[in-house]
Amino acid sequence: MNPRTLLLSIALACFGLIGVALYLQHVVDLLPCPLCVIQRYLFLLIGFACLAGYFMQRPAIATGVGLLGALGGLGVAGKHLYVLAHPGFSCGIDPMETILNKIPTATYLPFLFQADGLCENATEGFLGLSIPQWSFVWFGLFAVALGWTLLRGRRA
Repeated sequence: MNPRTLLLSIALACFGLIGVALYLQHVVDLLPCPLCVIQRYLFLLIGFACLAGYFMQRPAIATGVGLLGALGGLGVAGKHLYVLAHPGFSCGIDPMETILNKIPTATYLPFLFQADGLCENATEGFLGLSIPQWSFVWFGLFAVALGWTLLRGRRA
């Protein structure tokens, strides 16, 4: 697959995942927790980095930024899975939520970035996986694809 096509596909997938998150929040009434909001930021970082890389003559820097976002997303989704695996260990109302809700993006776009939910409420599944598990899978796919694109570009 052409690296530019791959970058555009990843960008569109990231923006589509944000659309799914908004659907779950505003239609299904599943409020995002602080870890969910951080994952949204990382999906947007990956999406915008890949979109920028699609338009660049040499997309290596943008691809690297997207890869760092995907690796960070694996860490945050992994922490979310840890919270789900250890009942009673919550990321609910804590300093992280307060800080996230005071960031300008949360102030100006609360429908997208306001953290109001509890991490342990993200257990509802879709096709056998919980939402954090799906996030982990997507971040992993993006990390592999972006890493492959960077290595392929070095060989060329």
